Amino acid sequence: MALHRGSRKHGEHHISVNPFFGDADPVSGMTEAPPTHRMAEKPLAPATAYQVVHDELMLDGNARLNLATFVTTWMEPQAGVLMAECLDKNMIDKDEYPRTAELERRCVAILADLWNAPDPSAVVGCSTTGSSEACMLAGMALKRRWSKRNADRYPGARPNLVMGVNVQVCWDKFCEFWEVEPRLVPMEGDRFHLDPRAAAELCDENTIGVVGVLGSTFDGSYEPIAALCAELDALKERTGLDIPVHVDGASGAMVAPFLDEDLVWDFRLPRVASINTSGHKYGLVYPGVGWALWRDADALPEELVFRVNYLGGDMPTFALNFSRPGAQVAAQYYTFLRLGREGYRAVQRSTRSVATYLAGKIEKLGDFRLLTRGDQLPVFAFTTAEHVTAYDVFDVSRKLREYGWLVPAYTFPPDREDLSVLRVVCRNGFSHDLADLFLADLTRALPGLRRQQGPTGEKEAATGFHH
Repeated sequence: MALHRGSRKHGEHHISVNPFFGDADPVSGMTEAPPTHRMAEKPLAPATAYQVVHDELMLDGNARLNLATFVTTWMEPQAGVLMAECLDKNMIDKDEYPRTAELERRCVAILADLWNAPDPSAVVGCSTTGSSEACMLAGMALKRRWSKRNADRYPGARPNLVMGVNVQVCWDKFCEFWEVEPRLVPMEGDRFHLDPRAAAELCDENTIGVVGVLGSTFDGSYEPIAALCAELDALKERTGLDIPVHVDGASGAMVAPFLDEDLVWDFRLPRVASINTSGHKYGLVYPGVGWALWRDADALPEELVFRVNYLGGDMPTFALNFSRPGAQVAAQYYTFLRLGREGYRAVQRSTRSVATYLAGKIEKLGDFRLLTRGDQLPVFAFTTAEHVTAYDVFDVSRKLREYGWLVPAYTFPPDREDLSVLRVVCRNGFSHDLADLFLADLTRALPGLRRQQGPTGEKEAATGFHH
């Protein structure tokens, strides 16, 4: 979460309230406007409090036009009703809300089957607040397994984790918080994610695991998980080092099973020890839910699991967070039940169709060069063509914001810091019609951009990169 500072002049700021927000008497109880940075002495009517907050939030961007985020921005009304009914249920209270706990268990079983676990009944899994927490849990399991195997050298030896430089920032946080050395495979040329052979070369006796990303946030491409496992198999034959793989499938683990069924990336690969995904991304649920699954109990050290009383029995839990609502878990089960495999396949196929369609149309404008085409994740990245000198991607991002579109412009990490791109994330609810509206606005913006004397250089004013 972002960190914010309190106001030094908190007593000077007040919220303006329209007298008509009152009931029968418009000015009843409105003796003073409520302050913004401290509690008012007196309460407000619920309708007034609602309207004040509602009006301020109108200044936020339109979530449906946010092409920067991977997070779900539309669900059916029935899902919203179901979530509202579960907001007061605390997920941690398994004994008080046994049916909510049962829905969580069913979701884990569904994902184990979806990800081709050899023995779905042996899979261990849990819900989380999102993929960031799921990745932290997976990283903790990798480190603990390594430390147990190297008890004669740890904590003297420093553990390391191998991954591509394109990983989501949660992995940087994991390494910093849990004192693990990050070993990053850099980008090179037109390869914008991890190279399997380079990853294997970075491994040694202190490597707790390798992270493969099924759907890079930088460009939407899948990392070659099967090839990565093959390189690590060869490494074991040469050196005896047995390095597990964690698949960060925050987005792709809910796309590939439906659209890329022949792609082998999941528990079909014996070296894959754990997988995570975001239910609130291509799992099609509003923000607040992720999933972490381990191949079997051996992949999740028992000492990391806490046990709570569950209807007089034993309920194992593994989480960084404690209290959280059961709404998102209920919504995830609703979506699994509502769509089934065919429904998910239809939704993800439609989303990928929009992505590839829009990417092709943007390429035909002539001003841009595609890095990816949306044919893996429904996500594509593009940059300005070589002949374009009047503007850059940051100017495009800023201009599109004038039309209401939020499109991130950002620079790639080492060793491709010379490359700045725009990225479009297509989600359920971003239809062909909306894609045409976006294309029309982009086309409308180009004449003015082409007349510029050169890029404005105002990178800070453009939409930043958000995972």
